[in-house]
Amino acid sequence: MKLLAFETATEACSVAVWVDGEVFERFEIAPRRHAELALPWADEVLAQAGIARTALDAIAVGRGPGAFTGVRLAIAIAQGVALALDRPVVPVSTLAALALQARAPRVLAAIDARMGEVYAAAFRCEGDNAFALDRERVAAPGDVALPDEANDWIGVGTGFDAVDGTLRASLASRFARIDAAALPRASDVARLGAQAFKRGEGVAPERAEPAYLRDNVALTLVEQQANRAAKR
Repeated sequence: MKLLAFETATEACSVAVWVDGEVFERFEIAPRRHAELALPWADEVLAQAGIARTALDAIAVGRGPGAFTGVRLAIAIAQGVALALDRPVVPVSTLAALALQARAPRVLAAIDARMGEVYAAAFRCEGDNAFALDRERVAAPGDVALPDEANDWIGVGTGFDAVDGTLRASLASRFARIDAAALPRASDVARLGAQAFKRGEGVAPERAEPAYLRDNVALTLVEQQANRAAKR
């Protein structure tokens, strides 16, 4: 199986290709440069892997949650490449890709969602799979709860340092380790995408949809000020 993957939902930009279990990746923290880098990097990793675009079986994409513009960009790029090649798209949870880095039975992935909130979900990771233990949600970091009483959780993602580290402080006793610098990577989107493709979860490009979680993606300045005032 040969699969190209994009992940641009955070300040990190990454592109990877999966070739029968081997992964090639470009990754960089590159705010506001995702649109400039993604497609040239796709050509680079394909060349590194020694395959042509026409040899690909599918396009995997981190479908969010994450930054609105980054998630929208990743979906648009994946759709464009998939349509040009007549290949399916495999949407992958950005939180699941983040959780996969921990390779642990109990992982809480959390991404800073700005506006005093985090995107979060719990997962059980086995091999190249990340199984959701609860639903993905956007919430104030102090409102995030774990789905069981265990004290050996692993935490990954920028959400643990958001809002003055509220999430880290509120659940500190439940975690064996926290990596608040972790960012989602296309290599893990590729790994999860390969498993999903084997399960028949590829979709027509036009059916690939972003996961924003927020109903109001862009708050007005008045709404932002009202939210800040309510939290004082």
